[in-house]
Amino acid sequence: MTTNHIPNRLVKEKSPYLLQHAHNSENWFLWSDEVFDKAKHENKPVLLSIGYS
Repeated sequence: MTTNHIPNRLVKEKSPYLLQHAHNSENWFLWSDEVFDKAKHENKPVLLSIGYS
């Protein structure tokens, strides 16, 4: 697993599971209208992670 010194947007979350991914190199989004609007605007697919801890 690659870690990054610059945290992504998950650093603001309260969930211990999400916080353990706050320094991943991926800039994760939470499930929201924002992510689908962004993907549509940029004509990009949405990749869904359903990880567990």
